[in-house]
Amino acid sequence: MKKIKCIILDDEPLAVELLKNYADKLLQLEVVLATTDVFEVIELLQKQTLDLIFIDIQMPELSGIQLMQMFNKDNYFIVTTAYANYALESYDYRVVDYLLKPITFDKFHKAVTKFTDFVTLEAKETSSYLFVKVDGKQVKINPEEIYFIEGLSDYIRIHLQNERLIVLDNLKDFINKLPVKDFMRIHKSYIIQLDKIKSIDGNMIYHALGSTPIGETYKSEVKKWVGNRE
Repeated sequence: MKKIKCIILDDEPLAVELLKNYADKLLQLEVVLATTDVFEVIELLQKQTLDLIFIDIQMPELSGIQLMQMFNKDNYFIVTTAYANYALESYDYRVVDYLLKPITFDKFHKAVTKFTDFVTLEAKETSSYLFVKVDGKQVKINPEEIYFIEGLSDYIRIHLQNERLIVLDNLKDFINKLPVKDFMRIHKSYIIQLDKIKSIDGNMIYHALGSTPIGETYKSEVKKWVGNRE
């Protein structure tokens, strides 16, 4: 079972402790960070996208609404708050559920189940292919057939098993078109499909098409991915 990586953020230490205790009871959840420090959360989210964030609305330095505005594109949220009047405003963002304090374990569990049902449905509804522009025409490709993508200044080269496609795009934008859980940026010039990895040795990732280097900046992320699968 794939773990749901989550953050717990609340300005009340007892609330953080309670939700962390609830999360630890659910095998499907992996708490990456549980904190009262909103800036610690911002620092983490600037480095990686997580599956789910349990977030309080009213916090002294930066509100939950403001944080959701910053990271709404790539993250899902379950709002935890004592104030029902924020419900309508929070649903402008990727909010899966809204939990009013005091939060019981039963309500917490139902919210997590709602999230898993939601992402399962979303995955089914998401198209299994995408179109890329090659030599002026739109070419349909299945992301599952991609081994890795190479950045070439204003272009990218998509490496398939028996074909190389040159596309007018950049790595930063193109990775947002790919299934988030299936691909990882491992170098300033490379994105790799995780299922295609055969082995990792030092600073190199090996696959059926050869090898791809790991950039110094991305070593910790690759190491973390490996560690979660040991």
